[in-house]
Amino acid sequence: MAAAIPRIAITTGEPAGVGPELILEIARQPWPAELVVVGDARLLASRARALGRQIGIAEFTPGAPPAASRAGRIVVADLPLPAPVVAGRLDPRNGPWVLDLLREACGGCQQGWFDALVTAPVHKGVINDAGIPFTGHTEFLARLTGGQTPVMLLVAGTLRVALVTTHLPLKAVPAAITRERVETTARILDDSLRRRFGLPSPRIVVLGLNPHAGESGHLGAEEIEQITPAIASLRAAGLAVTGPAPADTAFIEANLEGVDAVLAMFHDQGLPVLKHRGFGGAVNVTLGLPIIRTSVDHGTALDLAGTGRADAGSLRAAVELAISMAVTAAMQSP
Repeated sequence: MAAAIPRIAITTGEPAGVGPELILEIARQPWPAELVVVGDARLLASRARALGRQIGIAEFTPGAPPAASRAGRIVVADLPLPAPVVAGRLDPRNGPWVLDLLREACGGCQQGWFDALVTAPVHKGVINDAGIPFTGHTEFLARLTGGQTPVMLLVAGTLRVALVTTHLPLKAVPAAITRERVETTARILDDSLRRRFGLPSPRIVVLGLNPHAGESGHLGAEEIEQITPAIASLRAAGLAVTGPAPADTAFIEANLEGVDAVLAMFHDQGLPVLKHRGFGGAVNVTLGLPIIRTSVDHGTALDLAGTGRADAGSLRAAVELAISMAVTAAMQSP
């Protein structure tokens, strides 16, 4: 869409979780973009009344030019829920609706209605309880958009950590670390850092899989057989990639100086460090899609739903990053 004022879609996620009230919280401030909430307008109004929030609700008109969001007002692309919602109580009858939100918002991005998509958390279990196989936002959006290799990137301030593998059992990780997979993931990361983060020559550190990055083969051969050849190929293609670096020292501040992103081999190798640094304010970004998508770094927090105590920091950061990425992408468009 590449408008002067970006239009950002935000899905409310699991209706019984904290997503709706986090959206109400960030709507209390103005934004340099138009935020369009994809969800049930009645749910938002009901949650606002329960929390004592004075929020005006307007209907989204796809053909209208975007206008910066004003404090105390939200624009809603209304999709009515099939079943009533009680904060904190999951209902499988609403599971398909959660995925309908994603279809609507993603389709809007593909049609040019929205410049980026921000997703509030969903509950995988209740969607599966509804009889729908679902492993997560990342895989679902990849199928919707035709993105062949989605890459998970977590951002906390200046620290960016991407993953070669995501939600795999630890015993399955070594076989998944192939030269092709490492190289493909690094290329997607490099391209996204250039096009959507505005970094002309991103510097990427690739971690090893094993302790001490394999200790010259004494603690594992994946570095020698798969990761190092991938790095050599990437460097030959002109990418500023180094490694394989031992994971236990890669995140020392001195070693992160001048580094734009770290490429970790598996989920719990890189994300604990990032979440320790920025939990509650970190952002989950899906790379490798034809659309911009950011999300929060936490779950549905059912125990906090309806209390007004949930921290909107991560959603606020996700919206800020989505706006920044949309502006950067628009500036680089021909």
